[in-house]
Amino acid sequence: MIDIVIEARQAALAPGMNVRRILPFRLRRMVGPFIFMDHAGPVNIQPQTVSSMDVLPHPHIGLSTVSYLFGGLVTHRDSLGVEQVIRPGEVNWMTAGKGIAHSERFEDPAALAGGSLEMIQTWVALPEKDEESDPMFENYKEKQLPVFTETGIWMRLIAGNAYGLVNGVKTHSPLFYLHVILDKDKRFGLPKEHSERGIYIAKGSIEISGKYYTAGQMIVFTKGVDPVIIAKEPTTLMLLGGEPLGERYIWWNFVSSRKERIEQAKAEWKEGRIILPPNDNTEFIPLPEDKSKPSGGPAPQLLS
Repeated sequence: MIDIVIEARQAALAPGMNVRRILPFRLRRMVGPFIFMDHAGPVNIQPQTVSSMDVLPHPHIGLSTVSYLFGGLVTHRDSLGVEQVIRPGEVNWMTAGKGIAHSERFEDPAALAGGSLEMIQTWVALPEKDEESDPMFENYKEKQLPVFTETGIWMRLIAGNAYGLVNGVKTHSPLFYLHVILDKDKRFGLPKEHSERGIYIAKGSIEISGKYYTAGQMIVFTKGVDPVIIAKEPTTLMLLGGEPLGERYIWWNFVSSRKERIEQAKAEWKEGRIILPPNDNTEFIPLPEDKSKPSGGPAPQLLS
């Protein structure tokens, strides 16, 4: 029934910005097309040190970054000239394709008051035919993302399709991604539309077949099972998965079906051939001094 349980690992991205890293994991690289997942926050930091949390301009290829907030505000800027503040309940979907650079900055100290900043970052690998597509960015407002409620259950479809819900978020392969909140003792089941399915417990705890799982764990299920999930307390889940795309290599912020393409991306960034955001181009993150070759395993990475 359960293929693997992944324990989130702690990672520090900047002073005051610690994350729980879930994917990739050495024994499970991907769930459907999802190849990366970080859970940041809640963040407690003094207003005078907010700028230290900023994620400076950095590059991506071969993937879509998906940003979703539980609380706070983040300002996105990218090579296309987009400047977009993302708010809780919205989705920032950036498709890197053949190459893009972007930054994420925390420019409103009030948005961090009381540890309110909390966000989930995922990367979705692209099918081979789309890996060299033109980069794109879209912000989807809260009202564009359908919500389903019944007694003890609230859920928002972030992208894809599940439980009969669909929305207009542009994806490149079959997938699902949901934010789910369950009341204590509520029973819940997985969507059946997709072959690879996982649950990340953001808050609370659940029971499956008599075993207990708690916040910071991801449970990945075997194909075709129909487990009963019982919330042991008020619980927040992120459900994700879809159809597998095949092997992908990952190094730093680069994802590709070809090792040589990652080597090319390294050179492009080092030589300045991936354009910086025009409204955030005075600083950037240099290519890590890492002599390793791209592989299917975890490598130096950043919050996207």
